Amino acid sequence: MKDQIQDFIHYLIVERGLSRNTIVSYERDLTSYTKFLINQQLSSLNGITRIHIIQFLKALKDEGKSSKTIARHTASIRSFHQFLLREKAVDQDPSVHIESPQIERTLPKVLSLKEVEILLDTPNLTSPYGYRDKAMLELLYATGIRVSEMIALNLSDVHLSMGFIRCYGKGNKERIVPIGQAAENAIEVYLNQARGKLAKVKNSTDALFLNHHGNRMTRQGYWKNLKKIALEAGIQKELTPHTLRHSFATHLLENGADLRAVQEMLGHADISTTQIYTHVTKTRLKDVYKQFHPRA
Repeated sequence: MKDQIQDFIHYLIVERGLSRNTIVSYERDLTSYTKFLINQQLSSLNGITRIHIIQFLKALKDEGKSSKTIARHTASIRSFHQFLLREKAVDQDPSVHIESPQIERTLPKVLSLKEVEILLDTPNLTSPYGYRDKAMLELLYATGIRVSEMIALNLSDVHLSMGFIRCYGKGNKERIVPIGQAAENAIEVYLNQARGKLAKVKNSTDALFLNHHGNRMTRQGYWKNLKKIALEAGIQKELTPHTLRHSFATHLLENGADLRAVQEMLGHADISTTQIYTHVTKTRLKDVYKQFHPRA
């Protein structure tokens, strides 16, 4: 089954153009699926039945996996079996009637405008790392792009004089995103005063944001920095790598932005994904009402 999984992964990379993070998720899900099937002593792909898949998903649930994780595994398994059938590696698709679990959508955590301002003002501008961190935070809040999109940015994707960046979202879809003056200024200062000091070898990489090795910043590196900066800023809320993305969308809608425009800036294929932020704004309005209205 290992060879078929590798063929499937190759198909996802070459024909569907999925991101590296998505590919890694598929590989991880299918590896755990394969281990389960091996333990069931299955020697043939045609021997896999609907019951085997149900038992695997139940095992995940028994391990305490979340509905979201189980739904992702289900989607990976479905895609894999559809691929096998299309390639005529099997006679039938046992996943065809497997249903995904209902995912309870939790409202994204957002920062208040004051908290965002404190966070953006926290990086220490006495070192190249501080200028870099300031530029990254300003860019994320100004554009709402995903962390994976930010770290994938190259110098050629940044057009400060025209006030926009070009990024590539899910499915490698290109989109043009405007950036505000604050982010433009922070990036310009970073490029002029810090990036050259972080680059260990001149012109070694076209990456916009560099780590302490002079290589492209990683998601893990950004996340580590964000937690450190939030701690220094005294922010008590639980943060995620997408906190500034969520805050960007919520603050736009709170100030009257059109939902379709926000959808386009976030790179959401389906507007229902963007609509979750309207629930956040309603919840925040209720909290303000309860806190400040004398008869609430």
